Amino acid sequence: MPLTEPSDDHLPQEDPVALDGATGNPDDNVVSATSDASAPTAAGDGAAGEPEPTLPEPVRQRIVALTAAVLPTLPADEVPVPLRRVAKFAPNRRARLGAPAIAAQLTADPLFRQRVTARVLADAGDLGAAVVEGTAPAAADPVEVAALAYLARPRGWRELIDASGAAVRAEADSAVVAELVREAEQRATRAEHDRAVARVEAEKLRDELARVREELGQLREESRQVARTLRETQARERKASELLATERGRAARASADVDAELRRARARLAEAEAAAGMARASAKESRSVDDARLWLLLETIGQAAVGLRRELALDPVDKLPADFVADAFAEQPGTAPASPAARARDTDDPARLDQLLALPRAHLVVDGYNVTKRGFGEMSLEQQRKRLITGLGGIAAQTGDEVTVVFDGAERMHGLPPAPRGVRVLFSRKGETADELIRRLVRAEPAGRPVVVVSSDREVADGVRRHGAYPLGADSLLRRLARS
Repeated sequence: MPLTEPSDDHLPQEDPVALDGATGNPDDNVVSATSDASAPTAAGDGAAGEPEPTLPEPVRQRIVALTAAVLPTLPADEVPVPLRRVAKFAPNRRARLGAPAIAAQLTADPLFRQRVTARVLADAGDLGAAVVEGTAPAAADPVEVAALAYLARPRGWRELIDASGAAVRAEADSAVVAELVREAEQRATRAEHDRAVARVEAEKLRDELARVREELGQLREESRQVARTLRETQARERKASELLATERGRAARASADVDAELRRARARLAEAEAAAGMARASAKESRSVDDARLWLLLETIGQAAVGLRRELALDPVDKLPADFVADAFAEQPGTAPASPAARARDTDDPARLDQLLALPRAHLVVDGYNVTKRGFGEMSLEQQRKRLITGLGGIAAQTGDEVTVVFDGAERMHGLPPAPRGVRVLFSRKGETADELIRRLVRAEPAGRPVVVVSSDREVADGVRRHGAYPLGADSLLRRLARS
């Protein structure tokens, strides 16, 4: 059969190529002319139009096993790109999972086959030398000879493969015949054993029949004794029924007395419930009076605050106190720029993040993939999102702030776990990036509300800063998550 297998999901996908000499790869002539190791191969390949022979399954498996064994010994630049991942597999998985890719490369890449052949022949020793000369030792394994002949391709290599196929088929036929003979002998042995067992069982059944007859006589005698005992028991049962009727009468009288006592207890319970209802009504009336007094006090305080605001008649201010502080520092020509430590505290220090989240009604906006790819980019995107959303759920529970995490995506991902309480998960629409969605969120917030944007993207940080938000680096949130 051809040297191919069904594709494996764990290997890179490529065009299926059978080991067929009709592929017409132009590299065959180039390699034959330039490589010394290609001399025996080129001599035995035959005409370019000849199809490659159909390989017996044991021969195909042996070729793949030999190639898989030498893959790790090849230099990295000599290993074809589709097989570089296969070469890193464990030895027991390399031939099993990489068979389709190995087969395709042996057919499509003569230079790779020659490199493999050189190492396989070196390991085969005398047997490899004999195969290169076109002879097969009589005591050699035909499968090994056919595999070496396919790789080395000396003169007459197709005849060696055909002879191997005939030998494999002969061995298979011999194994089938031997198996049939063994099964026939086993059936004869089982039949003889069954006859002996049947004779023993017949003797046992005769003994059992005699024993059963003896037991039957004993059972008949026991049955007569049981009948006498039953008549005596029935007589005692009639006497017990009479006594039971007497006791039932006594129980009926006792039940009537209990019912009368129960009615008296229920009457006393109704009186107690009526008294409790009156007590609850009185307490409710007292509580209503207290609520009215409290409402009147709060209303008085509110009206007093309104009157005070009118009396002071304060005009609206154009600048906040922080603006005056900034102007004062700007007027000093000798003011030094912020130190690197201060800038790091503004962007990457988790203490700065804690200070901002402690502000009233703070809103934390997170650039999702910017943070996850910086902190745990070795995970899959689904695991990155799940880990970040879980960590943000803990921050929302601790601070009580509003948390929004934004991911790039033309449509919402399926299979996401439910977002934790206090965490909003958003995906950018088609034609819009997460950066643009973050800026829209910041612009939608009222002026004066503390909005904290976590992103290491300089463009995002500059954009949200112009709208009054506090930009922080991704490291500040990652350190905060690691600490919690």
